[in-house]
Order: sequence, then structure tokens, then C-alpha cells
Amino acid sequence: MFRSLTNANYRIWAGGALVSNIGTWMQRTAQDWLVLTHLTHNNATAVGVVTALQFGPQILLLPLTGFAADYFDRRKLLIATQASMGMLALGLGMLTVAGLAQLWQVYVFAFLLGCAAAFDAPARQTFVAELVAEADLSNAVALNSTSLNAARMIGPAIAGALIAIVGSGWLFLINAASFVAVLVSLHCLRAGVLHTRIRAARAPGGFAEGFRYVWRRPALKTILLMIFLIGAFGLNFPIFIATMSVGVFHTGAGQYGLLTSIMAFGSVIGALLAARRTTTGITLLFANTAIFGVGLALAAVMPNYLMFGIALVFIGVTAQTLTTSAISLMQLSTEPAMRGRVIAIFLAIALGGTPIGAPVVGWAADRFGPRWALGIGAASGLAAALVGVYYLIKYRHLRVRVERRRLRFTLEGGDPMAGLR
Repeated sequence: MFRSLTNANYRIWAGGALVSNIGTWMQRTAQDWLVLTHLTHNNATAVGVVTALQFGPQILLLPLTGFAADYFDRRKLLIATQASMGMLALGLGMLTVAGLAQLWQVYVFAFLLGCAAAFDAPARQTFVAELVAEADLSNAVALNSTSLNAARMIGPAIAGALIAIVGSGWLFLINAASFVAVLVSLHCLRAGVLHTRIRAARAPGGFAEGFRYVWRRPALKTILLMIFLIGAFGLNFPIFIATMSVGVFHTGAGQYGLLTSIMAFGSVIGALLAARRTTTGITLLFANTAIFGVGLALAAVMPNYLMFGIALVFIGVTAQTLTTSAISLMQLSTEPAMRGRVIAIFLAIALGGTPIGAPVVGWAADRFGPRWALGIGAASGLAAALVGVYYLIKYRHLRVRVERRRLRFTLEGGDPMAGLR
């Protein structure tokens, strides 16, 4: 399960990333709470706009971000993006602590942070391939997800406690300081043992080649469509949890942070289960989209805070399984020189769909109630599952038969990567 940690470079990187990830989730929790309870009167649409602005640059800058990850030295690129995000956190923190923060300023900082993150994300995801051998790539991706979700479990819980004591602004400043850890880890990596890869040639059409590469592979197109549906309407957890916490269960900042941590606990379990697997199957990804939709539907009808929290654990496991499986499948089936562009397309669709879905989900929460917003997320999971079933029928010749009063399913190709290459 933890075999990638035997690699010294990966250990150094993972330690710095964990500290920074905790700070990032502290800021995200404080930012949503600041917008929802201080800068507006429980306006979920405003939270949706902030989320949209933070993830919109994934689409706007797509022609540049993927090619940058393939063309430039990823280590140096990560130093630049991490330093930029640290400075932005510092700026927003100083404004908030001084009592000068306004809603439009949060919008601006969210957009600028999204621009930096748009360059950071594909470089960070594909940099893992330079830290470990190809055989350990799937495990390293899963452990990265474990680190991120451990931070999601710890960060919001700390944020919920600190918001009431020191206020949101100080959490932004703590996040700014946390970026020092990842910058130090990048500096301390042993460059001589990195797994170097072929860089992309600087030629006209380099960006478009990523789209052509994906377009020639039906399974990759299917995964991207499914991730778009789920990313746009199903992964809006800040809106789901904040509105259910405030509007349905009438809790405070501490209970709100605890709910986010509870879901992250489920995500950690999902990531660790993914790390144990030696192979990643496309059918596992498809099955989890349906289970994810069912989980959101159950959460929408839970009668109290405790039952809602239990449902969030289930949602966390399935959401993490499907996202980790998707990233692993796409990296393992992509040529090293194309990984940055393919992962940039993946992230642009996964996170860039948020500007489309988040305002819709926020509006539904304001207009019809938070439970209906969760219903939209549930529908997105079930719709994505139908897309997966269509692929299996058309390209893997899925057949269903009854044998001894039980349903049996058969697919063409025993290789879990069949149809991806």
C-alpha cells in the first residue's frame, strides 16, 4: 500500500505537499464561511460564483497549461506556481485581518488563485511520474490522493475551530506560510535520481495534438464526458455541505468544518483502497459513478446531522475511487511526452465544469433548498454511469445473461487497460 514511500524523493515531496494541502483546505473552508456568513446573508449563489471563478481558469488557460507541463521543467514550474499561490493567500489574509475584505475582492483573489492553480495542477499530477518508476505510478497517484484527502479531513476541522477563535483572515495567513513547506521540499529533491522524460517539442499545433490524441481513443473520451458530468454537478461539496449545515441543520462553523472532515475521512479510505490495488480497471470506474449518484441521493434525504455525516463517508469513498481511477487510467495509457496535455484536458474538464455547474447548484439550493441541490448531483452520477454502460456495450461488447437464476456480465478483453491504448 505504501511502497512509493520507499523512494526518498517521493517521501520529501509528499511531506511538503501534505503540510501545504492542509493549509489550502483551511483556507477553502474559511473562504466559503466568510462569503456565506460575513460577506452575504447565507447566499449559496455567491459561494457558487467564488467556486466558479476559482476553477474557471482550468478551461480559459487550457491552451497553455498542459503544454507548459510538457515543455518546461516541472520542478521549476511548480516552484513558480506554489510561490504565486502563497503570495495570493497572504494578500487576501492581510485584507481580511484588516477588516477591508469585500465580496468583489474575494472574487478577484479566487480568480487569480485559479489561474495559478491551472498551471500548477497538471504539472503536479504528472511530476509524480518523475519521482517514482512506472511500475509504482498508480500507487503514487493513489498516495497523493490519500495526502490530499487527509488534508481535507484535518484542514477543515482545524479551520472550523480557529474561525470562531481568530477569524477567517488568520487562516489565510496560515495557508500562506504552509507553502514554504512544499517550496523547501522541491528544493531538497535529489535531481540526479529523478526519472527524466522526453519533453514536448516546441512546435505549432502542440496543444491541439493533445485533443487529437484523446479523440482517437474512445475510452478516454468516455472517461472525460463522465468526469465532466460529475465534476460540473456532483463534486460541488462546498455548496452541498455549507448549505445543508447552515440551511437545514442550523449548525455553526465547528460543525460545518467537522462535516467536511467526515467526508474527507471517507476519501482517505477510498484513496488507501486504491493504493492497495495493483491494477486499475475501467469497469471499476464506471461502477463507482453509479454508486456515487446513489450516495448523493441518500444524503439528500437524511433526516439529521448524524445520518448526513454517515452518508458523507460513503460519498467520500466512492468519489475518491472514481477520481483516482480516472487519473491513473489516463496517465498509464498516455505516452510520457503527452501526459501534461492529456492531464490538463482531464483537469480542465473535471474542475472547469464547475463554473457551469456550481452556479446552477447554488441557485437550486437558494430556490428549492439544499436537498434539491444534492438531487442534481445524484442525477449527474447516474447520467455518467449510463455513459459508461453505453461505452461498454459499443466498444467492449457488454453482454448480460441469466445463469442459474443469477445475472452474469461478460466483456471483451481481459486486460484492464483494453480499449484505452
